[in-house]
Amino acid sequence: MVVLISGSGTNLQAIIDACIANKINGQVCAVISNKAGVYGLERANNANIATHVLNHKDFDTRENYDKSLVDIIDKYQPKVVVLAGFMRILTAGFVSHYAGKLINVHPSLLPKYQGLDTHQRAIDAKDQEHGCSVHFVTEELDGGPVILQAKVPVFEDDDIDSLSQRVHYQEHQIYPMVVKWMCEDRLTMTQKSNTFSALLDNVILPEQGYANDD
Repeated sequence: MVVLISGSGTNLQAIIDACIANKINGQVCAVISNKAGVYGLERANNANIATHVLNHKDFDTRENYDKSLVDIIDKYQPKVVVLAGFMRILTAGFVSHYAGKLINVHPSLLPKYQGLDTHQRAIDAKDQEHGCSVHFVTEELDGGPVILQAKVPVFEDDDIDSLSQRVHYQEHQIYPMVVKWMCEDRLTMTQKSNTFSALLDNVILPEQGYANDD
């Protein structure tokens, strides 16, 4: 797989650790960041993973940036392209090129709170639960079909830091699990008309993704 980052790479680390522990039958072959000097690149170097920095500020259009990004990714012929805190809105051409291979983790219980500032929005709304979602990426921002979610409680005295820590912990549990499924060819994405669905073991998942009370 190829992992795209913009920051510290905690989800990247969770995936690397799962690969080392043989919980994922696959490997991270490259890490690409749109920012130089971020700690996620150091995590990759420590694991002897190839790294690339492709600064979006060096490109005049989003399309030209994404074309260069595709050129780097395709050299590795990945089965999975993982967005792990990659803070870029991707073009339709990029998303289409990796349709069914491109996954993301979002810090909310989608479809609630697409976009930014999800933790503050959950606090402001006095939600009793919050969480994170792993989903396939489509052209709609944070709108692709959900594969798996994890819920956390929201307490009265929560602030952004305390709530985000709780959510991040769950991200680190569920993202490697979904990557494992992808590497095992158990996950696919289908489209009927304008509706996308995620399938696990050829079974269409509900809107909130895979759920098993066992």
